[in-house]
Amino acid sequence: MDEIQNTTELDEVKTERPDYAEQLAKMLHSDIDVLEKKERLADYHANDIADVLPMLTKDERLRLYRLLGEDEVSEVFAYLEDPAEYISELDIEKAADIVENMDADDAVDFLEDLDTDQKSAILSRMDADSRRDIDLIQSYDEDEIGSKMTTNYIAITRGSSVKQAMRSLVKQAAENDNLQTIYVLNRDGTFYGAISLQSLIIAREFTDLDDLIITSYPFVYDNETVSECIEELKDYSEDSIPVLSREKKLLGVITSTDLVEVVDDELGEDYAKLAGLTAEEDLRESLLESMKKRISWLLILMVLGLAVSTVVGVFEPVMSSLTILVAFQSLVLDMAGNCGTQSLAVTIRVLSDEELTSKQKMHLVIKEGRVALCNGLVLGIMAVVFCGLYIHFGKQMGWTQAFQISTCIGAALTIAMFISGVSGTVIPMFFHKIHVDPAVASGPLITTINDLVAVVSYYGLAWMFLIGLMHMHA
Repeated sequence: MDEIQNTTELDEVKTERPDYAEQLAKMLHSDIDVLEKKERLADYHANDIADVLPMLTKDERLRLYRLLGEDEVSEVFAYLEDPAEYISELDIEKAADIVENMDADDAVDFLEDLDTDQKSAILSRMDADSRRDIDLIQSYDEDEIGSKMTTNYIAITRGSSVKQAMRSLVKQAAENDNLQTIYVLNRDGTFYGAISLQSLIIAREFTDLDDLIITSYPFVYDNETVSECIEELKDYSEDSIPVLSREKKLLGVITSTDLVEVVDDELGEDYAKLAGLTAEEDLRESLLESMKKRISWLLILMVLGLAVSTVVGVFEPVMSSLTILVAFQSLVLDMAGNCGTQSLAVTIRVLSDEELTSKQKMHLVIKEGRVALCNGLVLGIMAVVFCGLYIHFGKQMGWTQAFQISTCIGAALTIAMFISGVSGTVIPMFFHKIHVDPAVASGPLITTINDLVAVVSYYGLAWMFLIGLMHMHA
């Protein structure tokens, strides 16, 4: 027992992660001398240092900035969620220097979180090259891949010797630290290919540089939409992918870090679309902005909901004759909705990943229909047993009557889940076919259709079999 307990304690120790922000706060509040604090700060990631800023007073933060130095402070500020509070504590010239030292894409994100006056004051004090890079990235719409790129890259000219390429690399590395891939440009500035840093380092001085260049290196165009090229970007395990103009000029690169952020944003947008929203909501959005994003689909769904209510009204004689059916209505509706949502998620994922042939689409419909039917049969049988037992013991009905009702519930559940599974596959395919984003339209619509299917299946079966054939009444 002692050995087992010790093993468990060791496992807990192994999986426990240190709180670096708390460690930093204790260290900064300690009495150790300034030089030692500076040395210890070098052991921490900029993100962890950003996390400690809210734990410090203004004076403590200013002392921390002096310890870090301008370059490191720029890295720290790139990780801040709400930079306005901290940038306002600094002299405007100092603030401009910090933003100037950031990668252009980080600077754009940083400036977007500032008010207009702060942003203008900082931009007016930045050098021309930094402003030009920021203006370039800001010139793209949010859904264009150019808005996600960085101008932090190394480029050399084709025809250079290995020695010249190394000299150019060392010179540019002072400003740009994305070193793993070196891009090669023609004399006119058009993109030619790429060389890995490792290949350049191990190359002999007499090696022909052209022998090291990968000319079929992947790239994207600056005005391609994120959704168009995200799957292609994910297919390559490169540290960075070049972003070109239509004239094949190298404008910037998408780094692996940028790609993670882009994928995360896309997932957030897809999640919002499944809820019927036009875009993700922000915590700082006004009431009116949030309402505008939600109200359009809610109005459409209200009309569809009235249609469902009208259908329910048709079955009022059934509900008045067998009031116990109402108690199990939500069971059938919820399970149909869950099944339809599962099929919808699978279909949207498949449609976003690849172009399907008609045969593959039919195979997907059949597969989702079979899965929904089999799951419906399993859950339907369980519903027959457990609902029958509940009706007999809980509602004091006879065995025959209890299991007649539970059989109707189980059959309705199976039918509703099967139809919902098929509709959850066919509807997004239809929207995809007519070039309407299936994520936007399918989610809210399928929810309402599934409710309609479940109501008709449930009360329709009860009307035909329980009342029509069995002549059952409450």
